[in-house]
Amino acid sequence: MAKFSITDWRYGYFSDSKWQSEAVDIHHVVVLRNRSNGKGFLFYILAALAFCFFILKGQSIFVVLWCWVLNVLFAKKLFKGTVEKESVMVMPNFGVQLETHYTSGKVICRFVPVDKILKPVLHECVTPVTCYWSLSLIIQGEDKLLLVFKELRPPVKMLVPIWKALCAGKNKDACS
Repeated sequence: MAKFSITDWRYGYFSDSKWQSEAVDIHHVVVLRNRSNGKGFLFYILAALAFCFFILKGQSIFVVLWCWVLNVLFAKKLFKGTVEKESVMVMPNFGVQLETHYTSGKVICRFVPVDKILKPVLHECVTPVTCYWSLSLIIQGEDKLLLVFKELRPPVKMLVPIWKALCAGKNKDACS
């Protein structure tokens, strides 16, 4: 794993370049997790199953199997949509590629051509419960903003270098 240039209690940020030319700018925001949390959760699931089997030992096997199936479905639902990393690849002459990496191994890629991007926007989102910063792209012909980070909510200190790279990739006066 690469060395993080900016870290938070939840996220780590680093920027790298895969090619010799520095024109392609790649930014990664990685979710920092303690690996022992998964083992602890597995222990609690197994303890819940053991308790369920103890309570239902006089019941039919059908009820016990339904308890097992519901616990497995709950565990799959809880772990299915967890994001491991989100990446932004800025290619000045071509566009921006947005990638979301899940812990299951699934990767979702979105590509936005540079001529469709009107302006990258760094804005504050306020809800009744919380307040956070978001990085979005104003896309030509779209009535909604395209979120750069669909799943994660990194702090503003991680969003600013990505916003500057998006501005430099579009043109210099796009983010004044």
